[in-house]
Amino acid sequence: MGKVMFGGEISSAAKGALEEIIRARIQGVLADVLEEELEQFLERMSGGHRSDGKEAVTRNGYHRERVIQTTMGAVIAKVPRTRNRHGGENFRSALVPPYKRNSRTFEGAVCELYLQGVSTGKIGPLLKELFGAAANDLSPASITRLTAKWQEEFAVWNKRDLSDKEYCYVWVDGIHFNVRIGEEKLCTLVVIGATKEGDKELIAVEGGYRESAESWSVLLRDLRARGLKVPKLFIGDGSLGFWRAARDVYPEARNQLCWVHKTANVLDKLPKKLQAKAKSMVHEIYLAATKDDAVNAYKRFVAVFGAKYPNAVASIDDHFDMLFAFYDFPAEHWKHIRTTNPIESTFSTVRLRTKTTRGQGSLTTTLAMVFKLAMEAAKGWRALDSSKLILKIYDPKIIFVDGVEKAAA
Repeated sequence: MGKVMFGGEISSAAKGALEEIIRARIQGVLADVLEEELEQFLERMSGGHRSDGKEAVTRNGYHRERVIQTTMGAVIAKVPRTRNRHGGENFRSALVPPYKRNSRTFEGAVCELYLQGVSTGKIGPLLKELFGAAANDLSPASITRLTAKWQEEFAVWNKRDLSDKEYCYVWVDGIHFNVRIGEEKLCTLVVIGATKEGDKELIAVEGGYRESAESWSVLLRDLRARGLKVPKLFIGDGSLGFWRAARDVYPEARNQLCWVHKTANVLDKLPKKLQAKAKSMVHEIYLAATKDDAVNAYKRFVAVFGAKYPNAVASIDDHFDMLFAFYDFPAEHWKHIRTTNPIESTFSTVRLRTKTTRGQGSLTTTLAMVFKLAMEAAKGWRALDSSKLILKIYDPKIIFVDGVEKAAA
């Protein structure tokens, strides 16, 4: 095949071939993202069993193929399907929800291409050939101006006043990208909150040095200085330096460790042949209906693994109170607050897209791109189940014991 020059005329055959290549790439990424979403859902739902011991929620093929209009043209989406033998929740893709026919916006396409490692010199001509008048006059300079505009938007957003905001639940995590700060890869610190109305909102996107307490402390102090009130509950990964920073900046808040991360940490300390059994027993702990039941399930775990694998037991014991804080909140919210899934599900697609980067760009530009993609994803976020219960969490006359509303003493 002859070489295609973006700067001059392009034949219809060459354009068609280029479109096919781009669509095939997007379709592959879309399939990968859907599988990632499905795996996270199955991980969250694992532990529920039928009387015969088999998993209650299993794969069940795919829904009928759908044509999705993406920023690069029409692609086929094959959304996985699950079967819940208990008649409960089944898999629902956040990326391709039911009846969705269009995907990312034009701005989202530019962000995605940038984070995939496509240079600004190639983004403009590529979109112009594919979109025609919709991408008129795009050049490396215009793409640079566009990304500069987004950087300005991010800078303003990142300094906005937060005194009128009140978040009940706040999820935190560190997302790694192939952009370096000196010798270290960029760790993007992400904060998402649930308002009193139950709506999830992006609170912060900030560059950090690894996931250190120092980086988190700078971010949290900035948020508090801008008026962010004390949340009722922080939810995060146990390995974060976040917790030391949170104790200093927001000592009034309760803390909940992510059980998905904790399960992985426990299994990592056990031989592979024992991991399936251990995983089932860990699920029995945090899926228990009451805290007493959870403690008893933990004691059974200790009886089985404590003597030979004390490190696996210590992984739970060392953070005991932080693992069971969710029992003091409405049971309807437990599935939301036992894990960092709001961040994991949002950034799983971004993680996949950035695996192919080659360290291009700067810290500022990359943060602006992540911000734009996250804000776009936020348009599809669903409110918390039974969100009206959040107001009761703020009522001093009400407490929750094992997820059930009680009158305060």
